[in-house]
Amino acid sequence: MPGPSECCLRGFEWDGTPIGKEAKLADNNAYITGSNSKIAIMVIADLFGWNTRLLSDHYAKEADATVYLPDFFGGEVIDSEILAEKGPSAFDLKSWVGRNGPEMRWPEILSHDPPLVNCVSTAHPTWLSKEYIDDIGVPVQIVAPEHDETFTPELKKYANDVIPTKGLPYDYQYFSGVSHAFATRGNPKDVKERRAMVRAKNAQVSWMKEWLHGEAIW
Repeated sequence: MPGPSECCLRGFEWDGTPIGKEAKLADNNAYITGSNSKIAIMVIADLFGWNTRLLSDHYAKEADATVYLPDFFGGEVIDSEILAEKGPSAFDLKSWVGRNGPEMRWPEILSHDPPLVNCVSTAHPTWLSKEYIDDIGVPVQIVAPEHDETFTPELKKYANDVIPTKGLPYDYQYFSGVSHAFATRGNPKDVKERRAMVRAKNAQVSWMKEWLHGEAIW
């Protein structure tokens, strides 16, 4: 099984052309899509940065929201074609983490007191800690693959033991047979991975509609 650097730097892109626009959100460039002035979703991307634009378009349309996808990585974009050709060794992950890891970027994201979000959905989280789990205070959804070197079996168990004790709505979605990054960078040519990507997207849209609009999809 590949190590954390390999699992993070592997993947495929969705087909299509983004329909949103680029603008500023605070001091960061951002991709913005959708037109609902009352409902907003912030997408915090993985290390491929704000290339998750097509998925953001899905959220905006299907959850009826304006979606903000900030560039929290200072304009750095990982070239997926070079990675596909040369492999993870073509990218200095350690240096990237030093520039863009939680210690550097979390202050730009944090909104805690008063809470400024109504709900959270996270797919195959990286750098999730027990402290973050302990601090959850809004409805939360976790989309978890079977194989994940970062969201380990220990952390999965801790989340499933602790979060239900908080008296908060909690949705744990388990996807067998797929690995870390499947929800954003699975292989659309692989039937199993594509189905998992679509199922994950549908689950997240349903969760966001439930807690942002009060409309569950049944």
